[in-house]
Amino acid sequence: MRAADMTKETASPPVPKPWIESIKAYVPGQAHSSDGRKLIKLSANENPLGCSELALAALAHAAAPANYPDPDSTELRAAIGALFDIEPGRIVCGTGSDELLNLAAEAYAGPGDEVLFSRFSFAVYEIAAKRCGATPVIAPDRDYGTDVDALLAHVTPQTRVVFVANPNNPTGSYLPASEIARLHAALPGNVLLVLDQAYAEYLEPSEDDGGMALAEQADNVLVTRTFSKIYGLAGERIGWATGAPHLITNLNRIRGPFNVTNHGQAAALAAIGDQNFVERARLHNAHELKKFVEVVESLGNYGLRPLPSKANFLLIMFEGTVSAEMALNALADAGYATRWLAGQGLPQGLRITIGTAEQMAEVAHALRQLVEPE
Repeated sequence: MRAADMTKETASPPVPKPWIESIKAYVPGQAHSSDGRKLIKLSANENPLGCSELALAALAHAAAPANYPDPDSTELRAAIGALFDIEPGRIVCGTGSDELLNLAAEAYAGPGDEVLFSRFSFAVYEIAAKRCGATPVIAPDRDYGTDVDALLAHVTPQTRVVFVANPNNPTGSYLPASEIARLHAALPGNVLLVLDQAYAEYLEPSEDDGGMALAEQADNVLVTRTFSKIYGLAGERIGWATGAPHLITNLNRIRGPFNVTNHGQAAALAAIGDQNFVERARLHNAHELKKFVEVVESLGNYGLRPLPSKANFLLIMFEGTVSAEMALNALADAGYATRWLAGQGLPQGLRITIGTAEQMAEVAHALRQLVEPE
């Protein structure tokens, strides 16, 4: 029977590949309570200081949206290259680093291959693996952080991509340069190591994990960065990656041809030129994170345990009679959206973005009220 002759009764709908049906869609941080109230959003690790005034001005004067953007993000790549001493030809820009993480898996893995990452790491890694038909392989963690030995123990002849977030989301853990170097040295040369450095700007300068140097020297290392976190441009969706020329060439082959908008390119170009704002945001985060950790530690008798964090959030483990879900609801009652991680295998974990000083004082007060009611 010809397709044109098929009736609605006899025709079947398109059937997706089986690995697509197995994907659990990414769930963003919430901004509303269960009853619909708008909450102050401390659930998505956004910058509480907003973005650079220079970036805001650039947004107001960006090229008309009717015109296609520069498909190669030429000026932005040149500015990134100048800041990090990278040849612009070794840089590719994307619609957030999420696009580039997905492209890395798509370019180097497929059915029959494996994509490896640590338990309790960024949820996009499993989605990226399944999108291209590869098998996600999850290595055990070490106290909620990435364990290099566990990752290496799970490398097989089918391994094609290894994802490592450093600092890690959602736990905040961090691997020093020695561990990153040890992991890379032990990986086969045909395995792509993707270092997701979305939160790297929150590190002290002395805490460089060596990823950029590896991306410059090695044939199998890709480093991704984003303008969504410390730069405060999450709404514009801008990311970038660097690595060996052949890696960048392959990502360019399959990325969207006009993937970074006129406004995104203009805002990111201005933002990267305002490193004073970046440093101010880093110092603010370090100060408020330290204070908040001290508050949570003071509630340790009630089973609250802060995990060590090098990012702009704190993951609190609720290991007593007060549960993470109770804290989620109490903070919502106080006007704040936080991230309960039950869907990521951490039902006892609540991730809280570091906000302004006033916001963190109110969050701390709400937690005290929860465990020490008057």
